[in-house]
Amino acid sequence: MNRPVLVALALLAGAHSVLAQTAQPSPPAGPPAQVDFLTRYAFHLNAEHLSSDDPRFTWDANFGGDLDFVDYGYGRATFYANYEAVLGEEFRKFDPAQGNYILGGLVTGRAKGVEIGAEFHHESRHLSDRPKRFAVDWNMLGVRARKTAERGRLTVDARADLRRTIATSYVDYTWEMDSEVRALHATAPRMGLIAAGGLRLLGTDGTRSRGAQYGLRGEGGVRLTGRGAAVELIAAVERRVDPYPLEFGTDTWFSAGFRMTSR
Repeated sequence: MNRPVLVALALLAGAHSVLAQTAQPSPPAGPPAQVDFLTRYAFHLNAEHLSSDDPRFTWDANFGGDLDFVDYGYGRATFYANYEAVLGEEFRKFDPAQGNYILGGLVTGRAKGVEIGAEFHHESRHLSDRPKRFAVDWNMLGVRARKTAERGRLTVDARADLRRTIATSYVDYTWEMDSEVRALHATAPRMGLIAAGGLRLLGTDGTRSRGAQYGLRGEGGVRLTGRGAAVELIAAVERRVDPYPLEFGTDTWFSAGFRMTSR
C-alpha cells in the first residue's frame, strides 16, 4: 500500500476517533420546558472525489457544524459555520486550490411543527498557492423555513432559505433561494438508506452579462450509526454555480465519498 493511501487511512481513523469521543449521543427530543443554553450542536466532516475533467476540481472536502446558543422554547438562536477545501491536480497530486468559508446566524420561532426565522449569511472565497489580493465575498439577510417529519422508519427534513444581498465584493449576486430535502429510511437499528436533493437559485445584477443562475445536487447512499457518531457513504451528481472563485459559469460532475456526522 503506497504512502498517500496510508496517510489518508490514518487521517480517516483519527477523525472518526475524535468524533466518537466528542459527539453528543443525540439532540434534544424537543424544545426545553424553560429557557436553556447550549442545548444542541451538530458537526460534519466529509470528502468527495469529483469526476470533473477540469484539473482544478478533483476533491471537495467540508468541515463545519451548527450550535444552538439558547433555546427559549418557542424558538432558538443558532450559529453555523463551514470550511470547504477544493483540491485539484494542477501543481501536484493533491493540490489544495481553494479555501471557502460560510458563517451565519439564525433567530427562529416554532409554530405548528414548522420552524421559521431571520438569518444572516456570509460567504467568502479564497485561493491557495495562487495570487489573489482582492476580496471575493458577500453578505445576505433573509428568512429560513424548516420542517422535520417522521412516519414509521422514515424521517424527512426539508429546508428553504430566501436571502437578499446587502454587500458584495467581485460577485454579481443580488438574491438567493437555497433549498434541500433529506430523507432517511431506517432498515436496521444502526443502518439506513439516505437520499437528498437540493436546488439553488441566484439572482444577478447584470454586470457580468448573465441572468439568474441555478445549481442542483442529488445524492443517495447508506448511513451507519454508532453510539456517538454516524458515517454516510454517498454518491452524488451536482451542477455548481461559479465553481472557481474568479470565473463565472457552471460545471457538472459526479462524485463519491463519505460524510461523518455527530448523529
